[in-house]
Amino acid sequence: MSTITIEVSKKYDILVEENLLRRSGEEIRARFPKAEQIMVVTDDTVDGLYGERVCESLGRAGFVVHKYVFPHGEMSKTFAMMVPLVERMAELAMTRSDLIVALGGGVTGDMAGFAAAIYLRGIDFVQIPTTLLSAVDSSVGGKTAVDLTAGKNLAGVFHQPVLVLCDYSTLHSLPEEEFSTGMAEVIKHAVLMDPELFTFLEANDAKAHLGEIIPKNLIIKRAHVMADEFDTGKRQLLNLGHTLAHAVEKLSDYEINHGNAVAIGLAAICKAAHADGLAEDITDRVIFLLKKCGLQTECPFTAAEAVGVLLNDKKRSGQTINLAIPKRIGECYLYKMNVDRLEEFYRSAIG
Repeated sequence: MSTITIEVSKKYDILVEENLLRRSGEEIRARFPKAEQIMVVTDDTVDGLYGERVCESLGRAGFVVHKYVFPHGEMSKTFAMMVPLVERMAELAMTRSDLIVALGGGVTGDMAGFAAAIYLRGIDFVQIPTTLLSAVDSSVGGKTAVDLTAGKNLAGVFHQPVLVLCDYSTLHSLPEEEFSTGMAEVIKHAVLMDPELFTFLEANDAKAHLGEIIPKNLIIKRAHVMADEFDTGKRQLLNLGHTLAHAVEKLSDYEINHGNAVAIGLAAICKAAHADGLAEDITDRVIFLLKKCGLQTECPFTAAEAVGVLLNDKKRSGQTINLAIPKRIGECYLYKMNVDRLEEFYRSAIG
């Protein structure tokens, strides 16, 4: 088992081990002896795969277990879907010593974490990621949010988990497209900070090396979260490829999933940054690896359409927006761009 410790406003461990779900109750009980009730938050797909296993483990550890199941998909990440969860917790008289467990992917983690942040002005929650994307990225760092009509993740708070249990045996049940979604974040991390990991991914099948790849990604995520817990500086580098990605998701009415949107955004920022004289030309290598992992790299929307959505991006400040620029593989930097330049900048990459 790999243990990675995050030291921010809360200190917590990430445990990475195959077949960890069967010990989830034991690991949580060891750290939270006073907790009585647990609300397991999961979607209808993950519940059918792992809900019973986790709830049984929690029950054996002496917890009174409740479950909130919602329809899978980004379209469920709304206030309307989260309010019944918080109301149910209140009906059960859950207290601040009780816990929420987020069992699933990024949508589940966002919803459960946000609910934990606002119920009783904050209770603890545990992340149990079951997708590659949540395992290497969204389960760590404390970002929680729901989507608004105007765009993705526009309502949320920072609320760190108190424990992350990453059982990567769950990743073997993922459909190929869902696994590819997570690979977009893995590739992003490699471009951001680890050229050796990028080269390794070019030459190897990631599925055969999850026990090595996941901890490497979490160490990269940890470095940025610990340096900038509240996303005001260095941590914004983790948004590499995400500025355009969120616009693509919104414009497609979320028909293009997060991983493919990030891949599109990553390919575009590499191409546009080189065309603008801000970076070396790494576009071909990045696009090759993205396509190798089954990801989409061509943007179906124009720069004008994308920028219309980008103007509502949470990374915008006044008339500027921070872009994470890949100078070369393994080195990125933040570049403050005037919003008046965005359309021209992205036109060189997506038309």
